[in-house]
Amino acid sequence: MRTHLCGRVAESDIDQTIVLNGWVLSRRDHGGVIFIDLRDRSGCVQVVADPDFPEPFAVAEDARNEFVLEVTGRVRRRPEGTDNPDLSTGTVEVLADSIRVLATSEALPFQVDDEEISESVRLKYRFLDLRRATMQGNIRLRHRIVSELRRFLNERDFVDIETPMLTRSTPEGARDYLVPSRTHPGEFFALPQSPQLFKQLLMVAGFERYYQVARCFRDEDLRADRQPEFTQLDVEVSFMDEDGIITLMETMIRELFRVVLAVELTDPVPRMSYREAVSRYGIDRPDLRVDMELTEITDLMGDVEFKVFSGPARDPDGRVAAMRVPGGGSLSRARIDEYTEFVGQYGAKGLAYIRVEDTDTGRDGLKSPILKFLPDEALTEIMARCGAASGDVIFFGADKARIVNDALGALRLRIGRDLGMVQPGWKPLWVVDFPLVEWNPEAKRWDSLHHPFTAPREADEHLLDSDPGKALSRAYDLVLNGTELGGGSIRIHRSDLQQKVLGVLGIDAEEARRKFGFLLDGLRYGAPPHGGIAFGIDRLVAMMSGEDSIRDVIAFPKTQKASCLLTEAPGEVDARQLRELALQVRKPRDG
Repeated sequence: MRTHLCGRVAESDIDQTIVLNGWVLSRRDHGGVIFIDLRDRSGCVQVVADPDFPEPFAVAEDARNEFVLEVTGRVRRRPEGTDNPDLSTGTVEVLADSIRVLATSEALPFQVDDEEISESVRLKYRFLDLRRATMQGNIRLRHRIVSELRRFLNERDFVDIETPMLTRSTPEGARDYLVPSRTHPGEFFALPQSPQLFKQLLMVAGFERYYQVARCFRDEDLRADRQPEFTQLDVEVSFMDEDGIITLMETMIRELFRVVLAVELTDPVPRMSYREAVSRYGIDRPDLRVDMELTEITDLMGDVEFKVFSGPARDPDGRVAAMRVPGGGSLSRARIDEYTEFVGQYGAKGLAYIRVEDTDTGRDGLKSPILKFLPDEALTEIMARCGAASGDVIFFGADKARIVNDALGALRLRIGRDLGMVQPGWKPLWVVDFPLVEWNPEAKRWDSLHHPFTAPREADEHLLDSDPGKALSRAYDLVLNGTELGGGSIRIHRSDLQQKVLGVLGIDAEEARRKFGFLLDGLRYGAPPHGGIAFGIDRLVAMMSGEDSIRDVIAFPKTQKASCLLTEAPGEVDARQLRELALQVRKPRDG
């Protein structure tokens, strides 16, 4: 139907007669001459309907935004002084010889070029929202990113293999989406939270190098930027240790940024242990763009009079930490009160601080309600460890280590944003040497820090019998600007070790057989050493496109309440369907 794309009409086409198809982005009547900005996937071009050509002019008079048109016309240079430098086609226009309406449009709920639209309206009319240039760019960027990842893996002999969508419910950290079976009444499939068990079985099967752009599902209470269904790049490889996998995946991400964004990431990407990351930044996915750290002062506080500090310092599970804010002495008391309320969300009971007015005058140059509780030698050491300078403020956290880490880790990022301390650019980091398990005090059991199939370090296997909490795993996470892009590990490939780890997690042989029997069977028949990683595609695309929300890089996302405003899903089904599934719906009682 068309000979040219709207956004690719160029000066080399001048004096040619071309055919265009597209949507009316805007229509303007200037003194009897009608100008139409015609848009397709490539961009837009200006079409001119002149009254000297009555038939196309009459059609242009009736055309409205989002009408679909076919335009035949001659390309000409725009009159002097009317160029539009914001358009790739801004030096040319098309004088219409003929305009045909291919489809009309009703009045729009919003203008397609309007960037200030509420998200609920955008999601309800997603087919219109996706016409916006921003959304077109995001979805096309997503395609380019996924294509580049596929290219990289294909060139290295990885095989793209699909794994089942309907599978068995297995505990992987979140609640499964369940699918009732009509042919097996009373029994259920589960939608996969990840392809974890199947990709390990593919290693057992001898494929050695697998990947998949996999759809995953988790029925969990959604946080700010989670989706009930999401996409990950899933990778598994045999006969490669963690250093090999880290190096390979680092190369892949570095090439991705170079090709797609013309950005050179750090080479090599630095590595940091889980313990160091939590100690210095309060979190295992630190944003290195914020140049502030937590300073350990627990050892200085055990004998001070200030029980708020001495109590946690004497507690084996406690921590006292300081965080210097360069130039933070200018923070108002009202702002500090806001920060005190903020850390309270993480369990902190308060936020002690010291203003550093003049480092040359010792104690006299410091201002704080807590100074009277701290001896000179402790103050001197705190100032030295923090590297305090005149004009700074130092905040303190003192409580259980988890509360201190969570509160100061979050405060660090909040202050970084508030004071404009977030450096531009990209700061990648590998976090390694994670604990294998962590104690769950509520359930009174050990939980996997990653998942039950993560291998312990070989030197720590003996700790599974005596002190599991001290065993480190062979896991690794790639963090970028404070966001976990991907996480993986070397897997357990020995059946006896897998049984032992499941036992540490409180899963006995009978339960293990019921939940993971098919994997345990596979490990008994020559399973190779293997490991892998999974990258969150939605988050990766959002970061590379500069979007804050992953919903802006997914064609048809769900809301934060896991519903679809476009299709009004989830919805009720009729009684016949329920009877076929041997199900009966029982509505929850009000209150």
